[in-house]
Amino acid sequence: MKIKVTAETIIIKGGKVVTTDHPVILFIEGDGTGADIRRAAKPVFDAAAEKAYRGKRKIHWKEILAGEKAYKKTGSHLPQETIEAVKKYKLVIKGPLTTPVGGGFRSLNVTLRQMFDLYACIRPVSYIPGTPSPMKHPEQLNIVIFRENTEDVYTGIEWEQGSREAKKIIAFLKSAIRNPQSVIRADSGIAVKPISKFASQRLVRAAIRYAIQNNRKTVTIVHKGNIMKFTEGAFRNWAYELASEEFGNLTITETELNEKYGGTLPKGKILINDRIADSMFQQLLLRPAEYDVIATTNLNGDYLSDAAAAQVGGLGMAPGANIGDSAAIFEATHGSAPKYAGQDKVNPSSLILSGAMMFDFLGWVEAAALIRSALYRAIKNKTVTYDLHRQIKGARLLKCSEFGNEIIKNMLKSNMK
Repeated sequence: MKIKVTAETIIIKGGKVVTTDHPVILFIEGDGTGADIRRAAKPVFDAAAEKAYRGKRKIHWKEILAGEKAYKKTGSHLPQETIEAVKKYKLVIKGPLTTPVGGGFRSLNVTLRQMFDLYACIRPVSYIPGTPSPMKHPEQLNIVIFRENTEDVYTGIEWEQGSREAKKIIAFLKSAIRNPQSVIRADSGIAVKPISKFASQRLVRAAIRYAIQNNRKTVTIVHKGNIMKFTEGAFRNWAYELASEEFGNLTITETELNEKYGGTLPKGKILINDRIADSMFQQLLLRPAEYDVIATTNLNGDYLSDAAAAQVGGLGMAPGANIGDSAAIFEATHGSAPKYAGQDKVNPSSLILSGAMMFDFLGWVEAAALIRSALYRAIKNKTVTYDLHRQIKGARLLKCSEFGNEIIKNMLKSNMK
């Protein structure tokens, strides 16, 4: 007799899942190529759970709408039903959502992050052997970027040039600024860049905890505090303060490392250092092996994570997650690529690897390992989609859906019991 299993609502406390074997997980298909990569990725996720747990654990999928598909069906890019579903079910995996440039509606990605306080954008960046890369030694880059997700210029607090509000703020700033070299022209648009101690420290706390739990050796604070002293500079200072007050027995600064330990990191300690943002781009190119976990502000993290991904094969290979204390969204990190929509062509690896991150978050580490190893084998075997095929000599070209099937085939060949 077959026992009927009831799907369970996930509970997330303090950014961690209360274990469940039959979770309801929401999916947002996304715009453009979102449907293509979702069709390739979802069978991979189901196959990984089945292979790893033989029916004892299973995902119960529920589609919710956002973006162009939502607008066509409901007249809203982000329907209230979607918001209520995320509040209830907590965990989402989604494809790319289109954001207009210079006008139109605000970024749905940013809206979701702020609405559900998903303050940590986590982007692991490491090399998959066989992936084409512009670097001589891409394997030296193995970092995890923690990007603060709710503040900085991404709050969208801005006023258009010539508006009544912009004129009032410019007039106020001119009266308040003491430095005559600081010029705000009358035809300026104005934006606000809030950086708080609370948000900065909870992001750094998450980064340090990750380093402790995953045996990482260094947490680097990336900022532009030499210029923006009371926002980016404060982020740096609050980061060191948090590390000292909450993790003082486990962390040491660069000064302590050199003066007390002769430059050799003691066993069981984590180095907390900092780098200026523009210098950090050079550092990741020239000395990538020296960096491990990075904690940074919103705009810096956006630039830095995409640039780092380019070193190991591009955004098509880059997973990402947005995690808060009570909800989490895992997502493809690339754009919607509408010109390829419906062609069954694009690389689904970003979404598939984000799904592996989702399994890790659930505590289903065996399923996550299966996905990664099977995907790595597909690339090693030179069975790839068009973006990699054109760069790999002797490769076999696969469609998006065929690449997903290749991963499943490799998974089924796995010796894991």
